[in-house]
Amino acid sequence: MSKLKNLTVQVILAIIIGICVGHFFPAFGAELKILADIFIKLIKMVIAPIVFFTIVIGIASMGDVKKVGRIGGKALLYFEVVTTFALAIGLLIVNLVKPGEGINTSNIEGDVSQFTKQAAETSHGLVDFLMSIIPDNIVSAMAKGELLPILFFAVLFGVALAAMGEQSKPVIQLFDKLSHGFFGIVNMIMKLSPIAAFGAMSYTIGNFGLGSLFSLGKLMGSVYLTMFFFIVFILGAIARFYGFNILSFIKFIKDEIFLVLGTSSSESALPRLMDRLNQYGCSKSVVGLVVPTGYSFNLDGTSIYLSMAAIFIAQAYGIDLSIWDQITLLGILMLTSKGAAGVTGSGFVTLAATLAAFPVIPVEGMALLLGVDRFMSEARAITNLIGNGVATVVVAKMENEFTPQQVEKVVESRIS
Repeated sequence: MSKLKNLTVQVILAIIIGICVGHFFPAFGAELKILADIFIKLIKMVIAPIVFFTIVIGIASMGDVKKVGRIGGKALLYFEVVTTFALAIGLLIVNLVKPGEGINTSNIEGDVSQFTKQAAETSHGLVDFLMSIIPDNIVSAMAKGELLPILFFAVLFGVALAAMGEQSKPVIQLFDKLSHGFFGIVNMIMKLSPIAAFGAMSYTIGNFGLGSLFSLGKLMGSVYLTMFFFIVFILGAIARFYGFNILSFIKFIKDEIFLVLGTSSSESALPRLMDRLNQYGCSKSVVGLVVPTGYSFNLDGTSIYLSMAAIFIAQAYGIDLSIWDQITLLGILMLTSKGAAGVTGSGFVTLAATLAAFPVIPVEGMALLLGVDRFMSEARAITNLIGNGVATVVVAKMENEFTPQQVEKVVESRIS
């Protein structure tokens, strides 16, 4: 009975119950999406202030502007290298397995206009992307929860406080107390996570049905296996090189992983992930800079999904892409994948934008993915979460901002 008080156990049970409700009472299950939507809105309510305060405190406490630039530069370089690997691995596996061959495209049904419209309204050009980082109004950016503009303003504010020296201490102390208050709100919201997981899974199974899992099972299996390979072997090799074990790390953040599994959104676990990485041993300054930036620049799972989904559609339509076509597609994906947010459905919108920029593959082929996209969103969200966690630990170790003693204390407390 005491195990039922454990949040992880509660979320797992909620997911199982949600699958059963969605399967046996599909109409009722489809209506329960509101439970997950409420939870995600509650989490998004506190993301902006938590990110702002964490970054400002971390940078202002460092007092070294050069160090801020060094951490940011290393993080961005790491993101670019690893996401390119993710895209390339996705292309390699989908070319080997060929899950799209033999798919009947003559009776494609499904309205993808909403996604193509969203993609058309979203700016994916380099200049537009850079301009979008600078907020017209920081209050508006906070209200809308736009991570990159908040990150940009928080870095400037933190640097300004660092330049003030001793005079900034009262502000830093106030922000530190406020951040603890917001994390207290997160802890309260997290008590609702099993209900959110139940609602999300009931909706997914009730709306799409278990049958959709099998109709495109080869693609789903390929995506799942590729992400598993990426986490265990690529991220595992990076983790081993920097002196920590990927499986132990995954076990450490298992609560956040199960939360993402239930809600299909890596953003739902962002505040908790930041707190957990602090406990793991990463300094607040590194966590504050790397995690929010990673949610826009280091979406490993989304990158794998985008490359595999695009080639899958090409294979289904019998379109033979040359090596240069695929290199061109890879280049487009390297740009469009950076614009994907960590919320449910963003990968589908980004795929629409990619295909619009690469007209060789018909955008209407996205209708093939409508039934199973929701099921694959859990896999890419979990991969995104683990990828950002590993990136933060790596940058912390690069900067000697990692305190292993903290890991030992937390592990001991969790065991006891």
